Amino acid sequence: MATLIAPCPFGASDEQLLACHAAGHREALDELFRRYRQPAYRVAYRLLGHEADALDAVQEGFIKALTHLQGFQGRSSFKTWLLRVVSNAALDLGRQRGRRDALSLDAPRAADLGDARLLTADESGTGLERADLRRRLNEALDRLSEVQRQTFVLFADGELSYREIAESMDVSIGTVMSRLFYARQKLRSYLSE
Repeated sequence: MATLIAPCPFGASDEQLLACHAAGHREALDELFRRYRQPAYRVAYRLLGHEADALDAVQEGFIKALTHLQGFQGRSSFKTWLLRVVSNAALDLGRQRGRRDALSLDAPRAADLGDARLLTADESGTGLERADLRRRLNEALDRLSEVQRQTFVLFADGELSYREIAESMDVSIGTVMSRLFYARQKLRSYLSE
């Protein structure tokens, strides 16, 4: 007689979904990845500045997370751990491929082309202003050190708390606060130029 596995509860927490996955529910892991695919993409995109590379980094990060799931010890939230894996995958990919100069005016990015399409519907120029701001922000982020950029992106795009960033990067909260402080100062300076 086959053993029946109780279904995962509706609206289960990350911990409950991990327990369901351990009990044999494959869909539990699918739900976890579905929950965090957007923040993971935002983090990877902000670190790489290129849509295709960001998608590759998210895929690579999710594969690494899946293959190393037994290494997740629950010292931080699953989201924190997953975004750390994805951000490391993005940084590794960026180093392997060399940072592309996708921000040049000669080769607009796909995201900026989406903003350009807004121009036809937006006569006030707001779409152009948004595209210009995104371009300038990405250029400013590129000028930060790798650890400052990663810390800032995990905070701003990954929506992690100081504590979660500290846990994911294995640094103190004071280090996170310092990196964010200096990253914000530099970004302010770069954007005001």
